[in-house]
Amino acid sequence: MDLTRVKTRRTAVRISHGAAINRLRDAGLRWKSSGGCANRRLHHCTSLQSVRTATIAKIIDLKRDSGCTIMVTGGTEAGHMPGRYSHEHGYKLDISLSPCIDRHITTAYPRIGTRYDGSPLYKSSDGTIFAKEPDHWDILFR
Repeated sequence: MDLTRVKTRRTAVRISHGAAINRLRDAGLRWKSSGGCANRRLHHCTSLQSVRTATIAKIIDLKRDSGCTIMVTGGTEAGHMPGRYSHEHGYKLDISLSPCIDRHITTAYPRIGTRYDGSPLYKSSDGTIFAKEPDHWDILFR
């Protein structure tokens, strides 16, 4: 059998809500739920159940690179737009707006346009896309 033409398959490693929260806390990030809950099936909760480990690693990198306090407010819970690279599939997180993180994103990364809903878009060199919504940053980590 000729294995030179076989492509390796990259699968996303996913972790539990508790493991994700522990990693965030250990790195100095915060997490909050407006509903005071972590049930993935309820849109008013904030859940990190089945988030990709790469997504958690990249939000930690953002904190380190920016030097800003980061508050995660949205994860894999119901109520977000569906799609391959979605909140549901562990590729996206929402974080609170703050003068520090707003300044970092808008100065460190080039603006690449405007999303369908009017949100300005910024993109890092690693492909992370930041959408500035009226009350939070919607971030796609690829």
